[in-house]
Amino acid sequence: MPHAPIDAGPPHAATVVSRVQESPTIFTLRLRLDDAAAQAAFRFAPGQFNMLYLYGVGEVPVSIMSDPEEHGIIGHTIRALGRVTRGLAALQPGDRVGVRGPFGRGWPLQDLGGNDVVLVTGGLGCAPAVSVIHYVLRRRARFGKLVIIQGVKHADDLIWRMQYEQWAKLPDTQVLVAASQGAAFWPWHVGRVTELFGLARFNPERAVAMLCGPEGMMRAAAESLLGRGLPEAHLYLSMERNMQCGVGRCGHCQFGGAFVCQNGPVFNWAEVKGLLGHRGF
Repeated sequence: MPHAPIDAGPPHAATVVSRVQESPTIFTLRLRLDDAAAQAAFRFAPGQFNMLYLYGVGEVPVSIMSDPEEHGIIGHTIRALGRVTRGLAALQPGDRVGVRGPFGRGWPLQDLGGNDVVLVTGGLGCAPAVSVIHYVLRRRARFGKLVIIQGVKHADDLIWRMQYEQWAKLPDTQVLVAASQGAAFWPWHVGRVTELFGLARFNPERAVAMLCGPEGMMRAAAESLLGRGLPEAHLYLSMERNMQCGVGRCGHCQFGGAFVCQNGPVFNWAEVKGLLGHRGF
């Protein structure tokens, strides 16, 4: 079930605590809500998102990538693409933004204990999955193997490279990374991320898979995982759409008969398999 948003009305003021440039176009902002009561009440599930408001410019939806147990700090990793995100990219510690949320339905981690966890992500799709990794690692005894599969177009696009290297050293954890274009001293696979699916080691009868990234990649990953015997009920996808209000009123994120901002962004495979790849949905 989705967590109740702190406020679906006007944004809460928040201060930028820190800023990290992850790549030439990707950056991470760590925020703290200015109102102590709002900050104390803020709780989110991995996979949910906030609406970030840049004063005088506009508002955009951004996945929350911080640890759910890291109370007091809210992390967002953002790619500078449009007017609002380029404006957010110019912020520095001490600057202020508006925050509404959290919104949507996250990953159903509380219901999936005892399973292996397979994460398949592409590009910046890794951001909403990072909070899942933190969640599993903090509760390691509740889950089986952790398999992390990440694909990027170019080796230089991989953010959190040190974290991937650290995760790969942990017990019962497998990290598979692919870049369509490699680079000097690139330690992982060069090629399509789909070429790694067959290398993942997990028990399909007792596993849950979570996918985020380009829809073509997610469809290929879903077909591979289902072909190995993963139950449809244990396959989840995080969908991206043009979300402008976060509360199901503007209609921009309609996805079939659902709204991604309210019924998603996380959907079970059975809910979306008939819509993927169809224009207009």
